[in-house]
Amino acid sequence: VQLLASGGGLVQAGDSLRLSCAASGRAVSNNAMGWFRQPPGKEREFVASISWNAGRISYRHSVKGRFTISRDGAKNTVYLQMNSLKPEDTAVYYCAAARRSYASIVQDDYAYWGQGTQVTVSS
Repeated sequence: VQLLASGGGLVQAGDSLRLSCAASGRAVSNNAMGWFRQPPGKEREFVASISWNAGRISYRHSVKGRFTISRDGAKNTVYLQMNSLKPEDTAVYYCAAARRSYASIVQDDYAYWGQGTQVTVSS
């Protein structure tokens, strides 16, 4: 499975961005998907995850109410809609496909990773 993340950019605080993660190689409809991020100088951290059927979704506490994860099985794509962006959301964002169908916040549960897309939020 290859994952290609896109949609990052430089925005101002309060703006919105939508990240996309397109999977190729095989369908990921039976895999949970997740978004992680790595802020400058920090470790990579969990942002959001979605189960195979979107029945279970989890968010990092600091993004709840602002970010929305979704998936489109027909397009083999997962999205992260980010609203009301803050400077502390600045990071490289990575999408990942889990080994199993249930959503997880644990990085080790994810077998496939995209290349990352930079999100920079200015104040």
